Amino acid sequence: MSETTRLSSDLSRLERETDSFLATVESLSDEELAAPSLCGGWTRAHVVAHLASNGRALVRLVDWAVTGEEQRPYASPEARNREIDEFAALPREELVHRARESAAYFAEQSRRLGGGLAVDEVHMHGKRIPAQAVVALRNSEIVVHHHDLDTGWTLERAEPDSLLDALEAAVRTMRAKDAPGMTLVSEEGDEWVVGDGTARVRSDRAGLLAWLARGETGRVAPDGPLPVLPSW
Repeated sequence: MSETTRLSSDLSRLERETDSFLATVESLSDEELAAPSLCGGWTRAHVVAHLASNGRALVRLVDWAVTGEEQRPYASPEARNREIDEFAALPREELVHRARESAAYFAEQSRRLGGGLAVDEVHMHGKRIPAQAVVALRNSEIVVHHHDLDTGWTLERAEPDSLLDALEAAVRTMRAKDAPGMTLVSEEGDEWVVGDGTARVRSDRAGLLAWLARGETGRVAPDGPLPVLPSW
């Protein structure tokens, strides 16, 4: 598959996952948006606000990939958290508008990844990310945080390749945080090694992602003691 074809496929899949996420958000009342999410300390409105902020932040990684000039997605962790809090406090209609606008902006700007790239990888929060994988990274954010809204939508409803995107991102996070050595084996035939790969943990893609991203252990099957994951 050519890089142009891959980018087109990734963007089409991102559009579908984003439309599904936004449809869920649109269905939530003011009271439901104010309810807790699966992200500790965040309401559902904070989750939506994070994705509204994240879309524009990830465009800076696109800029880096295309120009070769290093870009920081956020000025600082404090600036990131402040923007999320500000967006979460917006009226419902404005918050949804920000989320839609950010998603459209990312989709438009990321098409530049189809041309010649100045660098092969970019960095975010200590993680090395292939420049061609920035769209997949955004898709992983959409999928995991759709799950975090804790509604009728579940990870099983994400497309298989979207779960794969999210698992790749989760594995990068585990490696960056020096997680215990483990080999992750999915029922779909994937395998990832973290560290020395000592512990083997099996599940389907959705089960592995729920464990890595949110510590949900109900569907994973370790060969021995379940590794203790670092916090995100």
